[in-house]
Amino acid sequence: MRFTKDHEWVIVEGDVATVGITAYAAEQLGDVVFVETPEAGKVVKQGEGLAVVESVKAASDVYAPVSGEVIEGNGELAGAPETVNALPESGGWFAKIKLANPAELDALMDRDAYEAFLGTL
Repeated sequence: MRFTKDHEWVIVEGDVATVGITAYAAEQLGDVVFVETPEAGKVVKQGEGLAVVESVKAASDVYAPVSGEVIEGNGELAGAPETVNALPESGGWFAKIKLANPAELDALMDRDAYEAFLGTL
């Protein structure tokens, strides 16, 4: 699992990256009440908006940690947005992206680096 400073995570299997938000991000948002995930076929660039998450506290964009084509959005979140709070780093994923440039992963943090980053906040 790799992480961004915007609190997204990515897990790569083959050439497909599954993307979500971290437990820290979910905790900061509070109770998630709405999620808009991308449609399959959407092409995203690293750092661009990928999805939208709204909570009782705030609305926030979820940014693509990698570039590529969305092959699946987690449609189950529309009917069960609370999954983002309950399972932020597993079942609460937002999208699966076919990687365009695997080298982009090198710029992301591993868990130890992310935990150290959280310590600076």
